[in-house]
Amino acid sequence: MTPPNKITHQALAQRLKGLNIYLVGMMGAGKSAVGPPLASALGYRFLDADAAISQVAGRSIADIFASEGEAGFRDLERAVLGQIAGWHSLVVATGGGVVTRPENWGAMRQGVVVWLDAPAPLLLERLQRDPTPRPLLQSESPATRLGELLSQRRPLYGQADLRIQQAGDDPAQVALAVLAGLPAILKQPVEAPQGPISLRDADGNSAASLN
Repeated sequence: MTPPNKITHQALAQRLKGLNIYLVGMMGAGKSAVGPPLASALGYRFLDADAAISQVAGRSIADIFASEGEAGFRDLERAVLGQIAGWHSLVVATGGGVVTRPENWGAMRQGVVVWLDAPAPLLLERLQRDPTPRPLLQSESPATRLGELLSQRRPLYGQADLRIQQAGDDPAQVALAVLAGLPAILKQPVEAPQGPISLRDADGNSAASLN
């Protein structure tokens, strides 16, 4: 017998109708960790946008930043995101700065945008444990730099369709929170009328029915 929660997830996947889910948030927000269990629950595929960019460029993200700067990286990010938007049934973990380019919103708005929000201390703690190079945090004070980036980007993240606040929860638990929040932002299907629709003109007289 199928567990009730699995039935709920299948129903949610049907309501999504293949719309991509884009996870946004600061570096360290857990997008790459939350994405796989979320995709699994929905029967979706998971895609890490930074990994896709690195594959397309044939270089690491750090190397792209070193050779072409942030502007060059953002151009490549925009191009890859545009291709991803042409696919369906994906959970996409985006880079922390994807929200800074308006054209990226055009691509992501074709799906559902979910902001994984986390307080600065938690972000810093995670980043300090993560050996992945973070070009934008190459500073004498990573904490100060992180705070600056968070201050700049928070209003942009706030444009997401759904915000999930975290406090160090397990990725699977955060994925469940996303699943619980999605139904409220999805449009309810409009049922067809059961009988004929009567129209009235400006004088209140009945006009021809649509049925």
